[in-house]
Amino acid sequence: MKTLQELTLLDKFLFDEVVEDRETYEALLRIILGEEELNLLTEAETEKEFRTAPWLRSIRVDVFAMDDDSTVYNTEMQKEWRDDLIKRTRYYQALIDSSLLAPGEINFNTIKNTTIIMIMPFDLFGMGKYIYTFEEVCREYPELTLGDGAKRIFINTRGHNTEDVSPEFVALMKFIEYNEGEEIINQSSPNLDRIMNRVSQVKANEKVGVKYMQRWEEEAIIRHEGREEGRAEGLVEGRQEAAVSNIRNLMKNMKLTAEQAMEALGIDKSEFSKYMTML
Repeated sequence: MKTLQELTLLDKFLFDEVVEDRETYEALLRIILGEEELNLLTEAETEKEFRTAPWLRSIRVDVFAMDDDSTVYNTEMQKEWRDDLIKRTRYYQALIDSSLLAPGEINFNTIKNTTIIMIMPFDLFGMGKYIYTFEEVCREYPELTLGDGAKRIFINTRGHNTEDVSPEFVALMKFIEYNEGEEIINQSSPNLDRIMNRVSQVKANEKVGVKYMQRWEEEAIIRHEGREEGRAEGLVEGRQEAAVSNIRNLMKNMKLTAEQAMEALGIDKSEFSKYMTML
């Protein structure tokens, strides 16, 4: 188990605690998007849930906010490799869009622009870039953009094209992964300073420390219960497989029917159909 001091921004707990501060999330977006004038209109919401219907798959986003141009931002910290990340952002886009249109609204142009950002310590596309930005374009005329206001950005903290991004951005990537990086900036960076100071404040906060321990204990209990449940299921399956083997042996060696073999083994009649299926 990592201590709170050992966590980096790649760790979901620390990331959520840090960016729930609106000004810190604003600073993060300014560095990533290169838009110094970006101002968030709403407070940053962490662990915000989106659901279209109770029976459908919901999502819980890491951090969510809207700027003064009514563009919605969702930023996800993805520490572990998964092969469904591209489709996941598509699903996130759909659910977020569905929440942005008021019931009964007939004009779809009222849907706000959205930017989904996924930060990862690996290169999802294998081209060595820090940033991969996707917007809809026409295959026949690549210069023709769809202009639907949807943007998805995948960030690789281990990119190599430093000439295409700012020193401030590179420093942020180093800090996200290693808790270091400010030394490569030639000039002052209020945005990066804001993020670093916020991280220090969170790690020094006693209440956050208690919250982290409680979260870790809850997850440890869930993992333990899962293992115990797995063991119990394994024992049940093992007993059932042994019973099936014994039934087969009696049927073969004693020339009994399946029902006679089950009766001989003392299996309850209510379970006969289950074992018949297994046989």
